[in-house]
This record gives sequence, C-alpha cells and structure tokens, in this order.
Amino acid sequence: MAVSFGYQYIVTDIPQINVIEGMFLPWSSDYRPGTLLQAVGIIGAVIMPHNLYLHSALVKSRTINRNNVKEVKKANRYYFIEASIALAVSFVINVFVVSVFAHDVYGKTNQDVIDACSNSSFADDIVSAFIANNYTADINIYKGGLVLGCFYGGLSMYVWAIGILAAGQSSTMTGTYAGQFAMEGFLNLQWARWKRVLFTRTVAIMPAFYVAFFSRLEDLTKMNDILNAVMALQLPFAAIPTVAFSSSLALMKADFVNGRLEKIISITLSFTVIGINLYFIVANLEQVNLTPLMIFGVDRTGFADIPVPFVRASKCLAQFYHLIWEGFVLRKLP
Repeated sequence: MAVSFGYQYIVTDIPQINVIEGMFLPWSSDYRPGTLLQAVGIIGAVIMPHNLYLHSALVKSRTINRNNVKEVKKANRYYFIEASIALAVSFVINVFVVSVFAHDVYGKTNQDVIDACSNSSFADDIVSAFIANNYTADINIYKGGLVLGCFYGGLSMYVWAIGILAAGQSSTMTGTYAGQFAMEGFLNLQWARWKRVLFTRTVAIMPAFYVAFFSRLEDLTKMNDILNAVMALQLPFAAIPTVAFSSSLALMKADFVNGRLEKIISITLSFTVIGINLYFIVANLEQVNLTPLMIFGVDRTGFADIPVPFVRASKCLAQFYHLIWEGFVLRKLP
C-alpha cells in the first residue's frame, strides 16, 4: 500500500506547498465539524498510547547487561533509531494517503463524486455510499476504497483493502500484547503462559467482536474515526507518566535521567496534545449538546440511534468484566 500511494502521490499533481504548510501550520480556512475529528484521529492512529507500555515491556525482553552503563546507552541509542524509523515511515505513508484523498475528493460534493464515477464499474456502489446532494463529500475507510477503485482502478481498491486488513491485524496484535503485559503486571497473574495469553486477548478482542457483529457498515467506519480520536485523548495518560518516570533521578539515576532539553520538549509536546484534546472535547460537546443528565445516563434521548442489541451486549460485557475484576480483587485480599 505504501508503494501504491507513493506512486500515486508522485504522478498526481499535488501542490507540495500546501502539504508542507499543513504539516507545520495546522489550520484550515474552511473548517468543517468533521475536520477536527479526522485531525485528532490521525494523531491517535500514528502515536498509539498503549505502544508506550508495549515498548517498555519489549525492552525488558532484550538480552542486555544492565549493570554496564555503556551497553545500556548503546542499546538505548539503537532503540531510539528503531522507533524513529518506524514512526517516520508511518508518517510518510500517512502523508501519501491523506494527500491523495485530498487531491481527489477535497472541495467536491457528493454529487460531484457520483458524476465523476458514473462510467466506472463501481458506479452502483458509489451511488449507494454517497447521497446524491450538494453537501461536501465525506470520506471514511469504506468510501475511500470505492473512490480509489473509481479513480485508479479496481487494483487500487484491493491494495487499499489489504493494507487496511494488515493495519488492523497489526493494531490488534500490539493492543492485545500491551493489554497482556499490563494485566500481568497490575494483577500479578501467575498462570501458565497459554492461560494468560488466552484470557488477556479474549478481554481485548471480545468487545470488538460484539461491536462489529451488532453494528452496520456505516457505523463501523464512523466508529473507527472515533476510536482513533479516543486514542489521542488517552495519549496524555500514557505520555505524562512516561515523562515523569524518565525524569525522576531516583528511578533513572544520573546516567539516564532526562536532561533539561528532553524535559522541555517532552512537556511541551504533552501540553500541546492536552490542549488539542481539550479543544476537541469542547467542540464536540457543543455539537452534540450534551446535558449533565445525559452524561450520567439519566436522560438517554441523545442516544436513541444506538441499536438495542448493541446496548444490551455492551451492558453484558461490562458486567462480565466487572465480575472478573472483583474476583481478582477478592483473591488479593488477606
């Protein structure tokens, strides 16, 4: 998928000045309500908070003489290079994807997309996905695949599908691994490895399975954007403890504690993310018009569109995992 979008990015007449401006000046002159959700979602999709815990656990598994300061510094340097390369590649791919979609769909209405794809083999799917009106076209994972198939041929759509599937598998593995390490540490599970893996990954995967089973395709694509934004909202809860622990002289000792420059950069980035999250929350609360009664679950009129089976399944899952948690807590009591 990276090669495909990279090729399309090169051959397509994309204004590079606008791309660079968007990287360093996060501002939109024609702001729309869904723009902020997509922007925050990109942050959560690229910098997933649970990966901070996952990397900490994976580092512990490396064979290093931790009593040798030089070896630890050398290992840290290689870990930094490894993480930087992974994030840089992810960033470049995101630039390719966002730029190609922006070039094809930005500023167009739903009717414009339908007219542009009227002669393609995906015309019927485009008509069913895009409502024939003059509202600005909104793109999600499903509609994005159809647009690629319309403008660049069916092969591009299948490449997109395979890439999304691979990304989902990768996210699932990293998420379940992080959950496994967190639960092993917090709950001090002394089970056989296969039992720990089965339990922790069931806790992570079963809610997603029930949500997918009881939801429509349109709801799933919207839910994906929301989940990415939720990960961005959770990022400070992982980043701030990481900065605090790595800046603690008692924990890191003098050889590995964060210096003044690292502290300034880390704290600045953390407060930047927090500021974006606060603005995102306030903006979305204004759109939804939530009341205190709705927040505490007394008034459910704002959630009338949620399918009843989904609500029931969510309640059952919440009660099930609550009972499991109480069981572990009771086992720890004297």
